Amino acid sequence: MLRVRIAPNSSSCSINGVYTDADGVAYLKVSVNAVPEKGKANKELIAFLAKFLRLAKSRLKIVSGETDRCKKICIEAGDDEVMQIAAKLKEEVL
Repeated sequence: MLRVRIAPNSSSCSINGVYTDADGVAYLKVSVNAVPEKGKANKELIAFLAKFLRLAKSRLKIVSGETDRCKKICIEAGDDEVMQIAAKLKEEVL
């Protein structure tokens, strides 16, 4: 499970660090070009994360937050892949 805070309508698709909300919940900050209408930003978010993580788009699914900036994304991955994903995200954020 990956928590993401999306920033639609940005000039480029990128990962911009970690955002912590008032409750202390951490989210990965991701910017996308698409506008937040008719699911365009969500589709671009999934496509961007899939490319970044080198996974098929079908292995990522938004499970909550379809219409919210803060989303939970379920990633289908084995134990080895989870460790690789965590390392890649850590490398990008730090």
